[in-house]
Amino acid sequence: MSLTLAEKIIQKHIVSAASGFVPGTPVKRGDDIAIRIDQTLTQDATGTMAYLQFETIGVPRVKTEVSVSYVDHNTLQTDFKNHDDHRYLQSVAAKYGLYYSRPGNGVCHQVHIEHFGKPGKTLLGSDSHTPTGGGIGMIAIGAGGIDVAVAMGGGAFHLAMPKIFGVKLTGTLKKGVGAKDIILEVLRRETVKGGVGAIYEYFGEGVESLTVPQRATVTNMGAELGATTSVFPSDATTKKFLESMGRAADWTELKADEGAVYDKIIEINLSELSALAACPNSPDAVKKVAELSQTKVTQVAIGSCTNSSLDDLAAVAAIVKGKHIAPGVEAGIAPGSRTTLLMADKAGILGDLIRAGFRILESACGPCIGMGFAPNSEGVSLRTFNRNFKGRSGTADAGIYLVSPETAAASAITGYITDASTLDYEDPSYTSSGRVSLLDGTSDRLSSEEIRMDAQDEGLLIAPLDPTEAAKVEIVRGPNIKACPPCKSCEDNLKLPVLLKAGNNVSTDDIMPAGTKVLPFRSNIPEISKFTYERLDSEFYNKAAAINMSGCFVIGGENFGQGSSREHAALGPMYLGVRAVITKSFARIHKANLINYGIIPVTFEDPADYDKISDGDTLEITGIFESLKKALPFNICVHTKNGDFNIKGVNDMAERSRNILLAGGLASYTKAGGQ
Repeated sequence: MSLTLAEKIIQKHIVSAASGFVPGTPVKRGDDIAIRIDQTLTQDATGTMAYLQFETIGVPRVKTEVSVSYVDHNTLQTDFKNHDDHRYLQSVAAKYGLYYSRPGNGVCHQVHIEHFGKPGKTLLGSDSHTPTGGGIGMIAIGAGGIDVAVAMGGGAFHLAMPKIFGVKLTGTLKKGVGAKDIILEVLRRETVKGGVGAIYEYFGEGVESLTVPQRATVTNMGAELGATTSVFPSDATTKKFLESMGRAADWTELKADEGAVYDKIIEINLSELSALAACPNSPDAVKKVAELSQTKVTQVAIGSCTNSSLDDLAAVAAIVKGKHIAPGVEAGIAPGSRTTLLMADKAGILGDLIRAGFRILESACGPCIGMGFAPNSEGVSLRTFNRNFKGRSGTADAGIYLVSPETAAASAITGYITDASTLDYEDPSYTSSGRVSLLDGTSDRLSSEEIRMDAQDEGLLIAPLDPTEAAKVEIVRGPNIKACPPCKSCEDNLKLPVLLKAGNNVSTDDIMPAGTKVLPFRSNIPEISKFTYERLDSEFYNKAAAINMSGCFVIGGENFGQGSSREHAALGPMYLGVRAVITKSFARIHKANLINYGIIPVTFEDPADYDKISDGDTLEITGIFESLKKALPFNICVHTKNGDFNIKGVNDMAERSRNILLAGGLASYTKAGGQ
């Protein structure tokens, strides 16, 4: 039977599935499956907690083929906290057999594709943009840190078999239109919740015209669709990329079978695509750049895990070469990796950017997570990043637009949101058949040998120690590193107040912000919990403290918990006593994180019941044990000042998830022998 590419990779990694599964045939959508994980990655904002959890598992060495600990988020060191975390992470990597990517080596997803990504492998990362690896033909999934810890310990990753949405690409991108515009078009059609429970698989002749960095841009922002992951085939272009990285032996050709059946197909003619922008404050608020041409710009930021490759920098340099950024505009650019920075320097790209007036920022996440380079008050900032949630930039009233590097570059030199195709410039990397990657070694600027020399420079990448030397390593723990607090035990009946009622599309930034103020406390749950739900209700922590964190409920609308994989958005609420979150619908990773930390995720059987509940009401959930054991709906009595009424809550969790809640969280479940 014909299979999609995603199905083929997943089937090779299944270690358990629902009864009746036959290898070589499609897995039934929605069935709980467990897959073997080949590679893992963490970044420092989530990694400290992930490794604290891993230490409790008690295995002497990671059991994956490759595991990497990256430092790319908390690199702004205003006091001891972030550097202490770096030292902890480096000592853990040495102790347990991981690679360690030092500060300055680059953004985890870019570095991982350059040095470790392999077609056909599975990758689990404690960062929601782990699906970037799909650009090289991996099934790469973002998850909470504790799920990654279990995978490093040899455990499987459990998920419901996703639907497979096919995206058929035809034609080629026009000059001035980038890969970012492809995924913005998908977001325009599908919305930020359109991909929940699905994998987006790209195919068609249009794929051949896209470089691996362009493909990675598309799969990276698949996270904004709520998708489980996105994937491209591994073809001759993939082979060229791996050869340029000195990793030709890692290439494998992979594609869907002829006649593969998708749950739905989206068709995009790249030749007809125009420059697009996601307007404030959502990645799916997409308009044509031409419609925004009268909008004055005060800041341009180019970089992040979405658009910081050598090809991206080359596209920007082609537009700004010989010009200067407009008066009143501040422009910064963060190369995605040290390798990219070295190659950009050697190719003369870096000089072009500096002469044009760009500030060269650190090869790290930086402004994407509110770590520096914040825009001015009420400013308009064009960013090549993946999220534009309100306040994420560090400036609450700024208007953040997500655009391609081409649009960002054109706008930087005109001072207004500008479609690059309207400008007269020479782009030596653009041909009638698509963009030519500098990494292919076909450019006059770089030879293949020069590329490989820089790609193989691993001065800031520390390889694992052998087991004998690793056994001698002492873990370094600073005073800000605290053990993860235990989850509360599951109770049969809960009668608690509603301390927060939130709306639709609440992001993990709303639940647990990033930025310079909060991120340094990622390894200290008691301290970071003080920021829980701060953007939704500045008094939430005080309300929880006033009842001695004895327990409460949270109500939400649709797509609750969209955005980052940060499990701190579950850890903070758990620490403050949140026992259940009741919504119209959940984002995938946040729902899994709630379960992992013993918080019951419930959806309204009748979405209209959301309107009947107010902040301050008391809810009573009874018979929880039976509901979890038998997969029964949750019985909820709502006590209001105007009287009482009963509602039902949907219990759509898989058996393993229900057992995790009964055990009091994933850590307790795992210690008790759960798989």
